[in-house]
Amino acid sequence: MKQIAVITPVPDVINTLIENSMLRKSIENEAVKFHVVNLRDYGKGSYKQVDDAPFGGGGGMVMMAEPLSKAIDDTISLIGFSEDIRIVYPSAQGERWGQGSAEYLSSKDKIIVICGHYKGIDERVIEKYVTDEFSIGDFVMTNGEIPAMVMLDSAIRLVPGTLNNIDSALTDTYTFGLLDYPHYTQPRIFDGIEVPSVLLSGHHKNIENWRQEKREIRTREKRYDMWEKYNNNKGLENNNE
Repeated sequence: MKQIAVITPVPDVINTLIENSMLRKSIENEAVKFHVVNLRDYGKGSYKQVDDAPFGGGGGMVMMAEPLSKAIDDTISLIGFSEDIRIVYPSAQGERWGQGSAEYLSSKDKIIVICGHYKGIDERVIEKYVTDEFSIGDFVMTNGEIPAMVMLDSAIRLVPGTLNNIDSALTDTYTFGLLDYPHYTQPRIFDGIEVPSVLLSGHHKNIENWRQEKREIRTREKRYDMWEKYNNNKGLENNNE
């Protein structure tokens, strides 16, 4: 069973997202065990302070090293130390998150995610603990809970026991370096528009050929950057044969 911990000053946010998403099924199926760690439990003084003004001046606040360090140490003890443990910090300065990142994280058995706030976290925590920094895009958010859950959701859905059918996750957009093909369900005719006849044919080879063609057309039309990368990779594979 995978052990995943999220350190956050607002645990209700994480708990709500877990309880109202497919991640709950991963818990029920004992594929993943979640630990939501309240950073406020490690805060200083009667107000449970977890942030302070930055040295050197300037606007904003910085999450303090002491509470975070204690929380991380306790969390490592909770889930068990491993040489391969990943301590992830969602950060605008991190590597761009993508499907490859989700596949990488889904292969790890012990993960701790630190949810930053304000101007970020004390740099000494990053230097001492963080193994991976990821960014979900070139923008800044007011909290780290949403980026953390974006990363965990996209990674854990690839773990058997989360989705009803793991093949669904393994054939999604980006899995083949292409956007996904169109999907249809009942009724066969909706508002005068019919489901493509090939999908009703029962001919599996023709259906797969149609799906691959649609993947390529969609990617070329909607994400030409992906299409160029896909073609370059195909060219490299052909040259290596």
